Amino acid sequence: MKFKGRDIASIKDFTREEIDYILKITGAMEPIAKSGSDMLRGKILATLFFEPSTRTRLSFEAAINKLGGTTIGFAEPKVAAIKKGENLADTIRVVEKYADVLVLRHPLEGAARLASEFAKVPVINAGSGAEEHPTQALLDLYTILKEKGRIDGLNITLMGDLRYGRTVHSLAYALSLYKVKLFLVSPELLRMRREVSDAIKKRITIVEGTGVEEFLPETDVLYVTRIQEERFPDPAEYAKVQGTYKLGVETLRDAREDMIIMHPLPRVDEIDHEVDDTPHARYFQQVWNGIVTRMALLALILGAIE
Repeated sequence: MKFKGRDIASIKDFTREEIDYILKITGAMEPIAKSGSDMLRGKILATLFFEPSTRTRLSFEAAINKLGGTTIGFAEPKVAAIKKGENLADTIRVVEKYADVLVLRHPLEGAARLASEFAKVPVINAGSGAEEHPTQALLDLYTILKEKGRIDGLNITLMGDLRYGRTVHSLAYALSLYKVKLFLVSPELLRMRREVSDAIKKRITIVEGTGVEEFLPETDVLYVTRIQEERFPDPAEYAKVQGTYKLGVETLRDAREDMIIMHPLPRVDEIDHEVDDTPHARYFQQVWNGIVTRMALLALILGAIE
């Protein structure tokens, strides 16, 4: 397996064996994340965020800092030369001269793949439109493995905006490499994108529905997403589905005792705050898992670990 110098544009670029290895290295990063390391001393990570981000940007910055490296970049395009009319390709060509790895978030699908074609340093996709978010999928897999002790054999329910939610697209592709059963719960308007569902159902069993209650007694992992208001081309369409799902303590009465609830965050009103205090909630643990996962990825693609 070769990771050094590799782009992370899509989770579909990885085999199960490669993902399992990344998860293994992620586990090894847990103590390093607490003690710190200088394995990436002198390395520079550039964050190019053309969309708002809190967790993803800060976790990449935390990850490189914990490994001894440093960060440059911007968190909104109005402070970058793109505000003056510079195109993405030129921005990439310039910033790669300052850094050893680029982390890109962009509103257009395919932006990360395009950037990787112009960059001579590795490019990591931190979210491309409604398309994919591969590093989120990897930290989600690590969370499942860490909490449940396995991924194979689990029943996993994805609930919410499955059409525009890029996190669930990447996660669904990744889970299709394992022996899982996948329940897809969404309003009809927000069903999983056809290209995603067609690809994954060739490998695993998927069951689609509009209500989560019928699947809860079988569910080991419930993955909730917010409805992506910013992705809707028509505000009237968003109004039809706004607030469709609200997961509260009462909803969980038929859930398995050891079921875990995950969410990529931020949440709006799809998970009641009372759920935070139940033994099911794992979405804040995901934040820590994001740091160690991204530490593993940076160490691998920058050659500190083979």
